[in-house]
Amino acid sequence: MAKNKLHTGQGPSQRQLRVGELIRRRLAEVLARGDVHDPELNRMSITVGEVRATPDLRNAVAYVMPLGGRQAAEALEALNRNRVELRRVVVKGLALKFAPELRFELDDTFDRIDDTRRMFDQETVQRDIAARHEDDDEA
Repeated sequence: MAKNKLHTGQGPSQRQLRVGELIRRRLAEVLARGDVHDPELNRMSITVGEVRATPDLRNAVAYVMPLGGRQAAEALEALNRNRVELRRVVVKGLALKFAPELRFELDDTFDRIDDTRRMFDQETVQRDIAARHEDDDEA
């Protein structure tokens, strides 16, 4: 197979992004419908924020968060316990050469957004932003 000469290796390729998004949609659909035979997992409402596939597409990490952020450890444990069945059900609807191994990690995006908001609310940061706007207005 020819190498993609346009891809410099500094980020995920278009193929990785496409496969990750396909897996994310399918995984979210499977979790929403309760296609897994685990009543504990089916009781939880889990958001799949992102799925990152490795360059060889044999592994994928799904970043998940239960609704409201409650019972995160229990949700992660239930997902890992049902990893094999989830892999089977998710890949069934996709046309991939290999079924990627699924790993689950908690999605900390919302925590980082909250940290960023807190940072922008700090008085020193607000002062710096106001000073920059004054400099832009004068120019």
